[in-house]
Amino acid sequence: MASMRDKLFPHRQQGASAEHERSRFGEIKEAVHRRLLETLNLVEAQRLPFDELYEECSRRVDRLLDEQKQPVSAPEKRQLLQEVMDEIFGLGPVEGFLRDPSISDILVNGPNEVYIEREGRLFKQNARFRDTEQLMQVIHRIAARVGRRIDESSPMLDARLLDGSRVNAIIPPLALDGPTLSIRRFGAIPLDMPRLVEIDTLTHEMAEFLEAAVRCKSNILVSGGTGAGKTTLLNAMSRYVPEGERVITIEDAAELQLQREHVVRLETRPPNIEGKGEVTQRDLLRNSLRMRPDRILIGEVRGAEALDMLQAMNTGHEGSMTTVHANSPRDALSRVENMVAMAGLNAPVRVLRSQMTSALHLLIHLDRVSGGRRKAVSIAEVVGMEGDVITLHDLFRYAQVGVDDEGNALGHFETCGVRPRILDRFRTFGVCLPNDMFLRRQLVSGATT
Repeated sequence: MASMRDKLFPHRQQGASAEHERSRFGEIKEAVHRRLLETLNLVEAQRLPFDELYEECSRRVDRLLDEQKQPVSAPEKRQLLQEVMDEIFGLGPVEGFLRDPSISDILVNGPNEVYIEREGRLFKQNARFRDTEQLMQVIHRIAARVGRRIDESSPMLDARLLDGSRVNAIIPPLALDGPTLSIRRFGAIPLDMPRLVEIDTLTHEMAEFLEAAVRCKSNILVSGGTGAGKTTLLNAMSRYVPEGERVITIEDAAELQLQREHVVRLETRPPNIEGKGEVTQRDLLRNSLRMRPDRILIGEVRGAEALDMLQAMNTGHEGSMTTVHANSPRDALSRVENMVAMAGLNAPVRVLRSQMTSALHLLIHLDRVSGGRRKAVSIAEVVGMEGDVITLHDLFRYAQVGVDDEGNALGHFETCGVRPRILDRFRTFGVCLPNDMFLRRQLVSGATT
C-alpha cells in the first residue's frame, strides 16, 4: 500500500527525502560545530589571519567529518565550513545576508523567522537559528564588540557593526515572543547625488538646487519616515560642503559617512550598569560649540537638543543640517516645535515658531512611495510667518498619479512655479541659478531603465 501511495504522490516522497537530507545535514553540522568549538582556542583564533584560520578550520572539519562516517559532497562541505565559520566568528544564519549588497534590512523575529528587505520589499527567508540560545549568543556578540551589554536589567541594545550597519535588539521580558534583532544596512560605498538622480530619488534640477543650498550655507531639515532615505540624502549633500570647513557630526549611533575631509564624529553614550555616565546628544551639541565648528550635522533630533540646534543655526553656524522623523513637512515643523518645548523653554508659541523660521531655510521631505521606492516628495522653503502659522512654499514635489500592475508608484517630479526667496542669499555667495529653473513644469526623470 505504501508503494502505491508513493507512485500516486511521488512529490510526497521527494519532499520527505529532501526533509530527511536537511535534517541529516543539520545533525552533522551541529555535531561538527560542537566538536570544533571544543578543540579550537577562540582567543588564539582571533589573532590568526583569516586565510590561515580558514585553512586550519577546514582541516579540522575534514577530520571531524571522517569521524562522523557520513558521506558529504564537496559543495555540502563548503557550505558546512562557511556556516560553521559564520556561527563562530560572525552572526550565524544572517551572516550570509550581510555579504549581499542588495539587502537593505535584516529582520529576525525570534529564532525561527528571518525577513530581508530588497528594493523596498520584504521577503521571508528559510534561514533560522538553531534555538533561542544561539540567537542570544549572536546578540551578546554584537553588544560585546561595541562595549555595551544586554540582559534582563537592560533588555534593549542600539549598536553598529564594523561595516556601519545599525543594529537594534530587544529581548525578553520586553519581547514576548523571543529575542528580536533588526539590522539596517548601509552600502560600503555611500550613494552620491548623481546616483540618487539615476535611481529617481530626485531629478537633476533638484540636485542642482540642493548643491547650491549647501554651498551657500543654508540650514536644512530633512524629514521622512523610517527607511525613507534621510541619512542617505544627508550623506550625499555633505559632499557639497566647501573644502576647508570644519564639520562636526553628532549621532546616537554613528551612521553618517560624510563624503569629505575634516570631519569630527561624536557619538552618544548610554548609562552604565549603575545608571551613570550617560552622554546625550544635547551634551555633545553643547560641547561641539566649543570645538570651533563651521557646520554641525545632527544625525537625527529626538529631544531637547532641538533647541540647542536652532540656537546654533542662529548664532554663527549656518549651513548646519539634521533629520527628523515625520510624515509630512508640516508634521516635521510640529515635531521640532514639540522637541523645543521639551527643553523647558517657557516661551509663547509664536516666539518658538519665530525662532524656527529664522533658523531654518529649507525643508526636504522623503517618503517611500507605493512599491517601496524612495522619493524626495517635497523640497519646501521656510519663508516666514502669517499670524502664528509658519509659511512654507513648495519649490519641487513628486506627484503620484497611480500605481502599475506590480504595485509600483506612477508619477512625476514637478516644479511648483514659485521663485524662492533664498535665491537672494545664493547671489551673496556668488551662486546664480537659471531664471527658468522654477517655472511650473514637469521635470524629466533620471531613472535607469
